[in-house]
Amino acid sequence: MKHSFIVFIFILSLFSCKTNTDLNTWLNDESYFDSKILFSNERFPNLVISNEGTLIATWGSSKVIAKRSTDGGKSWGDEIIIAEPGFQGGGTLVDEVTGNIFVFVEEGHPISPIQIYISSDDGQSWKKHDTKISPDEKGHLPSMHMNEHGITLKKGKYSGRLIRPSRYYGENNSKEQYPNHYSNAIYSDDRGISWKTSSRFPAFGTGEAALEELSNGMIYYNSRRHYSNDGLNPKMRHVAFSYDGGETWEDLSVSTVLPEGAQFRDYGLMGGLTRLPIQNLDILLFSNIISSKKENARTNGYVWVSFDGGKSWPLKKSVDKGSFAYSSMVAGRLGTISEGMIFLFYESESGAKLARFNLQWLLDGVNISTYLKL
Repeated sequence: MKHSFIVFIFILSLFSCKTNTDLNTWLNDESYFDSKILFSNERFPNLVISNEGTLIATWGSSKVIAKRSTDGGKSWGDEIIIAEPGFQGGGTLVDEVTGNIFVFVEEGHPISPIQIYISSDDGQSWKKHDTKISPDEKGHLPSMHMNEHGITLKKGKYSGRLIRPSRYYGENNSKEQYPNHYSNAIYSDDRGISWKTSSRFPAFGTGEAALEELSNGMIYYNSRRHYSNDGLNPKMRHVAFSYDGGETWEDLSVSTVLPEGAQFRDYGLMGGLTRLPIQNLDILLFSNIISSKKENARTNGYVWVSFDGGKSWPLKKSVDKGSFAYSSMVAGRLGTISEGMIFLFYESESGAKLARFNLQWLLDGVNISTYLKL
């Protein structure tokens, strides 16, 4: 019995050391922040990091274009046309099994025909990808626009599944149709050859969402909402979870911390979401705005930090006090040049900006033990 207890303590210590080692990757450097303009016009940001550590920013409302950075965001290559004409669908997705990258393009503002483009060379070139997207349980085909990037699941029986947030628009995007709108997701178990559509997020009037897999395999889903018929506050982000790899969504709640765009109107704002790739810890980052009637509708961008998988958000920090609208965010990939950095790609009055910063900058001199018990 005593021997078994000693073995258990030894295994637990290894487990804790691995967690601390991973965390140290994000705490080794001095506080760092910079930003630059990537695109000068158009709209709709998405950002991913390839298996090689290449940052790929996709963008556009009349054509869908990309830029690549192979040095952790210090410099960027020329524009690469993915589809022209084309309308950014969001949900850009790296298949971490094959290294393929998927971009979802619509012909115009939804409801609109969808094309999927794929890159097999780290985002350098793109071609149309023949695929099938199946409708949801109600027979409704999803729309892609405008959602945060997708992910490859890593835990349990659904490991390797590709999933990205999506939505159902009803007949169109008019106010009369808001009561019929809802968020959902599409997922693929055959490397993107075909896609299934999940059941709906448990609140109508939702759309424009973000999701991340937690260390226990649950999926945290965070959605915009601009219409409420159930008494819940549409000015704050709505949250649900999946326990079956993104096929169904449960346990609806409304955040008391994370805003849904400007607080003086019932019309939300797409936000960025990412999880730091630290084993057995669930540090989530979310981007949106803090604004009031004294300010323009979309200014004053912030990043919020959760150290417990989205249960609480005790830390926030200003990123840009100027124009700040739709945003997409991703944490650096371990073992690549991007490791230890966080990247935020967002709309501004200047076009598209890319901010780079680290966890030390977010902590602003406060020891992480204040927020996280190790």
